[in-house]
Amino acid sequence: MVLLVSWAPVGLRRLPLTLAILCVAIGLGVFSSGLLAFDPDPRTWDTATEKLTELAVIISLMGCGLKLDRKIGWKSWSTTWRLLAVAMPLTIVAVAVLGVWGLGFALPMAMLLGAAMAPTDPVLAADVQVGPPRSGEEDEVRFGLTSEAGLNDALAFPFVHLAILASLGGLASQQAMLDWGLVKVGWKILAGLGVGWLVGAAFGWLLFRGSERELSKLGDGLIALAATFIAYAATELAHGYGFLAVFVAAVTIRNWERDHDFHEEMHDLSDQIERLLIMLLLVLFGGALANGLLVSLTWVDAAVAMAILLVVRPVAGLLSLVGARQPFREKLLLAFLGIRGVGSVYYVAYGLNHGRFGDSERLWAVVGFVILASIVIHGVTATPLLERLARWRTARAG
Repeated sequence: MVLLVSWAPVGLRRLPLTLAILCVAIGLGVFSSGLLAFDPDPRTWDTATEKLTELAVIISLMGCGLKLDRKIGWKSWSTTWRLLAVAMPLTIVAVAVLGVWGLGFALPMAMLLGAAMAPTDPVLAADVQVGPPRSGEEDEVRFGLTSEAGLNDALAFPFVHLAILASLGGLASQQAMLDWGLVKVGWKILAGLGVGWLVGAAFGWLLFRGSERELSKLGDGLIALAATFIAYAATELAHGYGFLAVFVAAVTIRNWERDHDFHEEMHDLSDQIERLLIMLLLVLFGGALANGLLVSLTWVDAAVAMAILLVVRPVAGLLSLVGARQPFREKLLLAFLGIRGVGSVYYVAYGLNHGRFGDSERLWAVVGFVILASIVIHGVTATPLLERLARWRTARAG
């Protein structure tokens, strides 16, 4: 599988397949054959699922932050702010409504589904993200999807905590709601931003300004892994959102010396580790599918899942971009290419491990089907659509 991760992208360039589709297919084949007795069902391995997906997300967030060439700003990141402030809340509410009325879920489980389906996944979205640092592959669509994925994996967390609170019967408690607003929303976000900036600034100074012999000349890309774990652990100790801190730290490190070659080395290391984790998770996901993850899925569940993927996110995305200056084609792709994946698995596992939601069979089935459909639909269409958009831009400019 490691060899496949190294060589497959080259062989798949001319085929309507992605490495993600291939890994899921291999997982399905191997675990269906009976060669392995192990059953990688997330419903059985709930804690392991939470921790493994948590690791994959934070590694991916470091890579996302390092490869953004554009400096952070209110206007330059306007697409990002629109997607976060409008598209994400609309998606959460719409999915929660579908969960209650369409799937018959209790309100807490519907809220957890909405929160889990809101983030654009930073792990599986490599094909629609910007290229490595200074590569120039940063059009508005790729930038918007990369920066959105970097931030909304953290900003969906307060809604996951709200769903957990609902499952514990805390929505009727004024004290519990006050705690949610002040701590889960206010403090945790501020701690994530603050600690992330401090860690990023410390690493930036050490790497590029600390001495005449910059540490960037003495170290290697593993420093990116160190920055990831230190930012995450320090923020968790401060009871903040570690996901947010890792992305902020990465963006801060990049801002210290934007054109330094060492950014590419750190990004490449993060990218390699991320691809290995993706391989492992997708093979295990294929194994879970082979062992009955979707057994409890009904036709209604499948229809709601497709509506989440093909109606809710695109409509919410387009509404968030009303009045933006981008051509409609770019807005449409920004809205459509909201890939769901590893982050959604993490939030479902986290919510179920910390709340009391009852039987989760159908919830896992719906989430698993959404992720499978996203891997296939977005995997097959993303590259051709982005290439067609690039040709349209060239023709328009010429």
